[in-house]
Amino acid sequence: MTAFQRITGVMVAATLLPVPARGQEAARTPALAAPYIDERAGMGLDAAIARALQREPSLRAVRADIDVAQGQRLQAGLLPSPMLNVERRDEPAGTDNQTSIGVEWPLDLFRRRGRVQVAERALDATRLAVADRERLLAAEVRRQYGAAAAAVRDVAVADEQADTVQRQLDVLRGRVDEGVTPPLERDLMDVELRRLDAERALAAGRADVAMVQLKQLLGMGPDEPLVLRQTLESLVTSSAPGAETDRAAKAIAERADVREAVARVALAGARVDQARREGRIDVTLFGSYMRMDAGFPQQGFNTAGGLERVRGRFDYIAAGATFTLPVFNRNQGQVGAAQAEQTGAEARRDAAELAAHAELAGARARDGRARQAVAVYIGGLRALARKNLDVVRQTFELGRATVSDVLAEQRRVLDIEQAYTFALREAWEARAALKRALGETR
Repeated sequence: MTAFQRITGVMVAATLLPVPARGQEAARTPALAAPYIDERAGMGLDAAIARALQREPSLRAVRADIDVAQGQRLQAGLLPSPMLNVERRDEPAGTDNQTSIGVEWPLDLFRRRGRVQVAERALDATRLAVADRERLLAAEVRRQYGAAAAAVRDVAVADEQADTVQRQLDVLRGRVDEGVTPPLERDLMDVELRRLDAERALAAGRADVAMVQLKQLLGMGPDEPLVLRQTLESLVTSSAPGAETDRAAKAIAERADVREAVARVALAGARVDQARREGRIDVTLFGSYMRMDAGFPQQGFNTAGGLERVRGRFDYIAAGATFTLPVFNRNQGQVGAAQAEQTGAEARRDAAELAAHAELAGARARDGRARQAVAVYIGGLRALARKNLDVVRQTFELGRATVSDVLAEQRRVLDIEQAYTFALREAWEARAALKRALGETR
């Protein structure tokens, strides 16, 4: 598009937009980024992570699994309870009766230790699963905090640009009133200000969405107040790479997801042992006492020489053991299934270790490149762009440049600032990904 076409289009837009009356000073729009950042009373990143680990609902639900596993471990260690049998028998048409009391006690010779080992390994795996969930939640809070800070920075950049254009518009209005500047230049600047106001509103909407998403991770309601303490620049500069990136092998071995995969292998091995134990011999002890009152329809002489019905009371005591003999069923199917499960758990452990190494390598590469990009902007690109803008403005004040030249250079600075925000966000997300790959939760 040529300069003539651009100016013509702006002139048409100026005829359609209401222009302030001569001498009228537009009211300054308050900065939209101010409510999002408070470097004293706001919530810092460390506090946000700590709050999320304490109050995030899904994490609290996962932590309940530890209590479940602890209850199962307690149950697995309990001995089987004895069984008591009481029986009473009576003759319907006579006086004979029989009363018996019996006790059975399964010894559970080999099975208890297998159950306990399975429950203990399951408890270890559950604890590590919760630790891995904490690692992922901390990484997500770290990433979302940076995303919110990036959205707030976009709003702050738009505020700065709008404030600058507002001042320029005020100056041009004064010049138009004095008759030294044509009204077209004032209207071009007015169009630019309105465009920036629309961009500010959109940027503020994105910041609101990012803050709501951060609140969700922190276990906060959408209407609860939340103000950030750290800006995107401070997040990136305070997370410079350190010596922790040199402990890759140890970090991979200590990662919660890798340790959980190792614990799942141990759990599968414990289940193999449990299946074998349940295929062994088992013994149940029993004992009983029986009292029987029985007689016959004949009569006999008692000790006193008199006749009476033949009748007697008898006491019996019995004891013994019941053996479960693994002749046909030695739990072969369950053992085979447990062994197959162990093979799968070992493969998943290898996959988890491989994925952890790949994630760490990718995070390192991304982190290094992102910081190179940030260094380009900090190393002089932004300063040079602003210097060029100052030169163009001075040239315009001397009458050697047009308003279009000033607007074009201002938009170039805005594009660079937005690109710098993107580079900062990429650098922060790369650093967050590296911390997640290293297994850090703080």
